Amino acid sequence: MIISVNGNLIDDKLAVVSVYDHGFLYGLGLFETFRTYGGKPFLLREHLDRLSAGCHELGIVFEPNLERLEGLIASLLQANELEDAYIRYSVSAGEEALGLPTEDYKQPTEIIYIKSLPARDEETYQQGKALQLLKLPRNTPEGLYRFKSFHYMNNILAKRELQQYSWAAGAEGLMLSEDGYVAEGVVSNIFFVKNGIGYTPSLDTGILPGITRAHVLGLAQQQQIPTQDGFYRWEDLVEADEVFLVNSIQAIVPVTTLYTPSGQAYPVGSGLVGPLTRRLMESYH
Repeated sequence: MIISVNGNLIDDKLAVVSVYDHGFLYGLGLFETFRTYGGKPFLLREHLDRLSAGCHELGIVFEPNLERLEGLIASLLQANELEDAYIRYSVSAGEEALGLPTEDYKQPTEIIYIKSLPARDEETYQQGKALQLLKLPRNTPEGLYRFKSFHYMNNILAKRELQQYSWAAGAEGLMLSEDGYVAEGVVSNIFFVKNGIGYTPSLDTGILPGITRAHVLGLAQQQQIPTQDGFYRWEDLVEADEVFLVNSIQAIVPVTTLYTPSGQAYPVGSGLVGPLTRRLMESYH
C-alpha cells in the first residue's frame, strides 16, 4: 500500500520512524480512524477538532489542515486504486532525546495509513450481532477525558479475552468501568433503548468521546428521539428493548444477543433489530 509520511506518499514497506520518536518510546501520539463515502472522508472536521484538542493538551505543536488532508486522502485513494477506504490518521510526538521532556514537541510525525474497507456483512445489519461482557475493566483515562492515543493496551487485552469465548464468534466485547458501570466496546461506543428513550454511558465513565457517538446523538435529536447519558449497569442492557453499537467504520450495528463471561445468553428485547435502531440506521445512511 502507498501511505503518507509527513505529506510524502511512500510505499508502506519503505516507511520508517526514528527509534527516538516519543510515540514509540512512550506511546505519546494520537490517531483518528474514519472512512470515506464516495471518496470523501466522513465527519473529517469533527475528527480533526478532537485530534487538535488532544495535541494541544499533550503539548504536541500540530494543527491539522482540513483542505490539505482532504487532498492527501484523495491522492492516496488514487495511488492505491481505491474508490473508498479505511483511513487512520496518526500524529506522533516526534523525535526527542531519551527521557521525559519538559517542553512542547515541535516536530511531530504525521502518518496517514489507508486500507481497503472490510466487506459489509448485510446479515449483521439485518439480524444483529452479539455483545460479550468481559471481565477486564476499562482502565481510567490519562486525562480528564480519554484520548484516542497510541496507548492501546487495554483494548488489546480486551480483544485477547474476547477470543477465549468460543460461543461469541463475531461478537463485540463490552468493558465495564472499574466501578461496574457500562463503559464501551473494544472498538465501539454503546447505546440502548428502553421505553422509547435512547441511553448511552456518560463521558465521566472514562469512555472515548466518540465522533460517531456524538453524530448519532445528533441524529436522534433530529428524529425527535429523547436521549440521556449517565451511569448504567449490565442489568440495564439485559432489560433493554434495543441495544446497538457505533463506530466510524461500521456506523450503527444492532445487537440482538448478550453473553456473560460464563456463556449465559440473553436476547435483547424481542431478539430482533428494534424500530428505533432501524430509524437511526436509515437516518445515518
